[in-house]
Amino acid sequence: MHLAIVSFGPKRGKLLALFPILYNSGGTCIILIITGGKTLDLIFKTLCDRDAMCHAKSLTNTEWFLVFTCLAILIAQLPNLNSIAWVSLIGAITVVIYSTLIWALSITKDRPIGISYSQSDKLKSNMEKFSDVLNALGIIGLAFKGHNVILEIQGTLPSSPKQTSYKSMCTGVTISYIVIAMCQYPLAIAGFWAYGNKVPYSGGQGLLTAFSQIHGPNTSKLMMTSIYLLVLVNCLCTFQVYAMVVFDNLEVRYTSKKNQPCPRWVRTCLRIFYGGLAFFLSVTFPFLGSLAPLVGGATLPLTFAYPCFMWIAMRKPRPNGLVWFINTGLGCFGIVLAILIVIAAAWTLADRGLKANFYKP
Repeated sequence: MHLAIVSFGPKRGKLLALFPILYNSGGTCIILIITGGKTLDLIFKTLCDRDAMCHAKSLTNTEWFLVFTCLAILIAQLPNLNSIAWVSLIGAITVVIYSTLIWALSITKDRPIGISYSQSDKLKSNMEKFSDVLNALGIIGLAFKGHNVILEIQGTLPSSPKQTSYKSMCTGVTISYIVIAMCQYPLAIAGFWAYGNKVPYSGGQGLLTAFSQIHGPNTSKLMMTSIYLLVLVNCLCTFQVYAMVVFDNLEVRYTSKKNQPCPRWVRTCLRIFYGGLAFFLSVTFPFLGSLAPLVGGATLPLTFAYPCFMWIAMRKPRPNGLVWFINTGLGCFGIVLAILIVIAAAWTLADRGLKANFYKP
């Protein structure tokens, strides 16, 4: 938000950045509550196994959402991004472990019967095929939609005019993307080889759902519970990072109005309020994952376009020079890509419909 205001001015900066930042941070937290709550339910059902009495005592999805929210807000009492570095590290370790377990177990087990690696395009119109291509690009792009948080993390690195944080930023980003590639590429390649067209992708489902449905029954209870626990811990840790952006903005507003530091009790109340609001929205819109390509596409410029125009506004390179053309071209490409993804997502929703189960998670 601060970079947008400095680059584009107070009014235009808030207009352009406020909604994408709130959705990327708040929307991600809502989806994490939905995912975390359902993962708690899966852990409970896995531990119950075939015990009918145990299954009868299971909580509803709404209650599982509430349990996850309480756990997340309990951890969220840490004051700033610097203090949650160890939480972020735990989250990174868990995602590496569970993604490795999923792809490794997937390739060691038999592939399902009737698996196919081709799309059934014979009955699809050209517009439907084009929409599928854009939706696929949207899914790839949305994997990076929340990376505006990187700017917040960089703000915590020690920096001065003589000793800038440029090198440490580059080192951190390089290491981060190496780890991301180590997780994502094996998942994509091994997952496609193991499941093909059996992977459900609607409503935020993916390889974990495919693995649970196809190989869950013949995988040990200990292994399935371990995978679900790792996913749960990752959701709790990720919640802290994305929620901290909102927490910081709320505390800055309080400090600027009261002209005094934010007391601990106020900080706690703000976090509880935000957790309650995120929980309410997760129960209201449990289908938010299905809307991610549509709403998320509108926020893609925050990641793929705004940084290019921010750089031009602040660094002021020579007009019509090579660097100016590269940044302008990439920024315009990001905006066009976002518009196309929104159109494709809207077309898909209009064609296939949306199961809008308000207040029925």
